[in-house]
Amino acid sequence: MAFMLTKPLGRILSGLVILAFVAVVWFALQMDPIGGSGRVEIVTVHSGDSMSTIAGELHTKGIIASPFAFRLDTLIFGAPTLQPGSYPMKQGSSFAAIKSILSSTFVGVTPGLTLGEVAVNVANATSSSFANRFVAEATAAANKSAFQPNGSLEGLIGPGEYLVTPSETPGQLLDAMVKSFKEEAKSVGLTTATTSNGLDAYQLVIAASIDEKEGYYPRYMPDVARVIFNRLAQGMYLRMDSTVLYYFKQDGGTVTPAMLQTSTPYNTYLHAGLTPTPICTVSTYALHAVLNPPPGPWLYFTVVNRDGKTLFSSTFAQQLKNEKLAQANGIE
Repeated sequence: MAFMLTKPLGRILSGLVILAFVAVVWFALQMDPIGGSGRVEIVTVHSGDSMSTIAGELHTKGIIASPFAFRLDTLIFGAPTLQPGSYPMKQGSSFAAIKSILSSTFVGVTPGLTLGEVAVNVANATSSSFANRFVAEATAAANKSAFQPNGSLEGLIGPGEYLVTPSETPGQLLDAMVKSFKEEAKSVGLTTATTSNGLDAYQLVIAASIDEKEGYYPRYMPDVARVIFNRLAQGMYLRMDSTVLYYFKQDGGTVTPAMLQTSTPYNTYLHAGLTPTPICTVSTYALHAVLNPPPGPWLYFTVVNRDGKTLFSSTFAQQLKNEKLAQANGIE
């Protein structure tokens, strides 16, 4: 005997099928909206934020239409591994794109870091193999930067926080850093055609990197830039400790007699002129300083107290007096 559905039951089941179909279509449209993405918004994840809190912010910023659908997606397909930070996302993004961004890590690049130190940050945020490929491309990066006349991007990456998505490659990360430097240079008026004080654009970046290390505080960078240019103009050796330490992969510390006697391309006590490459990532302050150094006769400078106060002089005799003051204040 065949089982026959009653008309009311059949209508109910048909209605349920239609509702299920509509729900599936609705959920699919929430996961991957039609119509393309909108403007970029910043979503901030705080330590301890729940997925419900994050979904609410995504909805408030117009990145998703339904917090419920997003939470359901994370339950069915898995939630991203979160870390605190500010994430740029486009309005109307797909759930997959959002979760990829939320699963990203951050690489911080601050002025004064060498490529080697940046690589350590990259390794900490990603993996050793990713960092190794990053270094390989950064030190043999043909045509990556218009400012680059050789095979290294030392000094030619911009400072900032870089978001590294799970699908990003070392080359893409490096491209973002090079683009950032280009924008940084543009902001202070530095182009590949810029010349100043007898230096071309790349040499100005080299000078800025030395200024970054030696000037340290933005308020002293313009005067340190003037010292650099004055010494170069007079044919003096730069005699900058930071350049010597760079070769030995040291950031600060004591320059030993053995270091000073080691003939390296970066030993500005033994070799005249600038170093062959920049020695660190540069700030806009340092770039601005070398492009706009104040007039002045200074040839020497020294830090004279633990607050970083720096005195400048035009004679070696005055420099010796300043060094004695520094020693009296416990500055070696």
